[in-house]
Amino acid sequence: MSRTGTIQLTAAYSVCRGITRSNARNFYYAFLALPSAKRDALAAVYAFMRQADDISDDGALAADEKRAKLAAWQEQMHRALAGESTDDPVLFALADAHRRFDLRIELLDQLIAGTVMDVKSAGESPASTQTAPAVLYRNFDELARYCYHVASVVGLVTIRIFGYRDPAAEPLAEQCGIAFQLTNIIRDVKEDALMGRVYLPADDLARFGRAAHELAPQALNNGFDGARFRPVLELEAERAREFYRAAERLLPLIDDDSRPALWVLVEIYRRLLEKIAARQYNVFGERVRLSTTEKVSLLARGLWRRLTQFV
Repeated sequence: MSRTGTIQLTAAYSVCRGITRSNARNFYYAFLALPSAKRDALAAVYAFMRQADDISDDGALAADEKRAKLAAWQEQMHRALAGESTDDPVLFALADAHRRFDLRIELLDQLIAGTVMDVKSAGESPASTQTAPAVLYRNFDELARYCYHVASVVGLVTIRIFGYRDPAAEPLAEQCGIAFQLTNIIRDVKEDALMGRVYLPADDLARFGRAAHELAPQALNNGFDGARFRPVLELEAERAREFYRAAERLLPLIDDDSRPALWVLVEIYRRLLEKIAARQYNVFGERVRLSTTEKVSLLARGLWRRLTQFV
């Protein structure tokens, strides 16, 4: 690569790191435990996904416009990975990560497919103060398929950057992705409902006598009793804990220099879930998160593990 190309690539990765630092407050701390080349590659993947998520969540766009913009973003990605020049720093960095770590294009396509699943069907309008949000999935099997596209695929891309030889790592990475996504769904019930979406499966809501209209914006903002949703959130949390168990088997299968990063990432998300549980699953008030101090502490432990090769 020419000197100019090297400077452009350095700048492109810097843009991706900035996007990751600003938006991926959990992933970012785990990435810091990686060697620089792997850290940059994951930042490029995250920045690519962030652009797709931003399109999907843009309330100013109609559903058809969102789908068109996502298709255009996917096409730009294909051209960049095929070697065509691009002025987009995220795609420039992603193309380099693709060459370095043999990122499978079909996995990146599936990441886009996951964001398309979040786009409302034509004719639906954003949630108002009166409208009940839409329950998106009838049962857990349908929710798990969604989790595969938006999270398990991320796991499959990530372990290609981490490095692994045993194909048994792949289903374990998929299960870790589902654990992370279920944790996000539990934490973000209120936020998602205000955007018109309920990810809790219809079967699970009905099992505990709950309904989507209880999560309408007017209800959420007027003396909402979150305790009514505790049983269904506990159920999803138990499912997440089952999937987290895959991490223990995945850790020894990835390259040594990446194990601390995976350990930090899993611990951040698992502790987030347990903090939610400690609050009796009250996710309808202040957003539940790990403090910067807690995440820095986990990062320090992860870096110590890297130095001592104790994982």
